[in-house]
Amino acid sequence: MSKATYPLKLPASIKAAAARLAKEDGVSLNQWITAAIAQKIGAVETAADFFKRRAGNASPEDLKAFLANAPDVPPEHGDEIPDHLCTRLSPASARG
Repeated sequence: MSKATYPLKLPASIKAAAARLAKEDGVSLNQWITAAIAQKIGAVETAADFFKRRAGNASPEDLKAFLANAPDVPPEHGDEIPDHLCTRLSPASARG
């Protein structure tokens, strides 16, 4: 296995927590960070594969057709778009 060096800069609090957990696991900080990164890569790639399979041959046009059948009702309480985000949306996007 080839190895690459990467100078990783972490906030002190994250490094301290990672070092504590590595010590609890009985491994070096480097081994613990390597395992954490590998775990994250696996999770992201698994999720990406799942969504690609789930989407199949769907296209944005398919979604538009689906949304065209949605009722035109106001959002339920708590589902509203916050005002600070509405200004970033075009009028067409804000309407849904």
